[in-house]
Amino acid sequence: MPATGGEGLEKLEDMIVRAAEATAAHARAAKAAIGTVIFGQDKVIEQALVTILSGGHALLVGVPGLAKTKLVETMGIVLGLDARRIQFTPDLMPSDILGTEVLEESQSGKRSFRFISGPVFAQLLMADEINRASPRTQSALLQAMQEQHVTVAGARHDLPKPFHVLATQNPLEQEGTYPLPEAQLDRFLMEIDVGYPDRDAERKILFETTGSEETRPKPAMTAEELMGAQRLVRRLPVGESVVETILQLVRSARPAADSPDAKLIAWGPSPRASQALMLAVRARALLGGRLAPSIDDVLDLAEPVLKHRMALTFTARAEGESMEAVIGRLKARIG
Repeated sequence: MPATGGEGLEKLEDMIVRAAEATAAHARAAKAAIGTVIFGQDKVIEQALVTILSGGHALLVGVPGLAKTKLVETMGIVLGLDARRIQFTPDLMPSDILGTEVLEESQSGKRSFRFISGPVFAQLLMADEINRASPRTQSALLQAMQEQHVTVAGARHDLPKPFHVLATQNPLEQEGTYPLPEAQLDRFLMEIDVGYPDRDAERKILFETTGSEETRPKPAMTAEELMGAQRLVRRLPVGESVVETILQLVRSARPAADSPDAKLIAWGPSPRASQALMLAVRARALLGGRLAPSIDDVLDLAEPVLKHRMALTFTARAEGESMEAVIGRLKARIG
């Protein structure tokens, strides 16, 4: 007897739920695998994974020695991605990142150009100290991040899929650096603060990393499974209350908003911030084994998604206001 329309819909929903549960299990396994190597940075690991599951790029901000480079290397192994690293320096040229064409001569004497791809042709790219390179070089990478392809000598070369950039920035040494312009910061889905580990985590780091054997991460996902998870994130349902919370939060962070903190804000987040938050809360829900995001997801991810998309007025900075404090008050009015 053929299945009725209702039964067919139930089977489809059941298949989606099972797929979501399997994907969530893979994502949690990846988080646990990274946690066996990176200690005391649970929040950073979660936010980095949320960024990747959302299909975006992240900017990691922290002082040297907090395992930012190790995090990217570990994520490459755990997620089954081809990972590469570029150390940004003031003399780095766009061709050093994107690649270049070389003139070759065949045995018959025929000359032709051959494209030699640069390190940007990776699935997971670490852009170490991105603010040390010139604006021209930064723009070359950031354009590749946005367009998912590069153009060299008029020819288009598509980047591998998936393609994610985790860039790092040292907040201390700013002399001789080129801070990323606000419009280019907006290319990053999140700005993730990498802080110091607590005492217990640092104690564990001492023993685990200075012995004769160091723990090696184990693969938990493949690139194909990751892309499947990214597609699933976009299919997760979002409740009306969560959508309204995202809209209220993002719109209240603009100078024209009807809130006491609006006068402190020089410029606020664009609709791209709403899109980023919408994807990020879905990814966080999936990572937590849930099939739909909650308002708590919005509040927890508001700061890393919004703070690099806003600026305080000169008066607000002179009065000692901080972006974190302003976003905290905006969240408090909602939560």
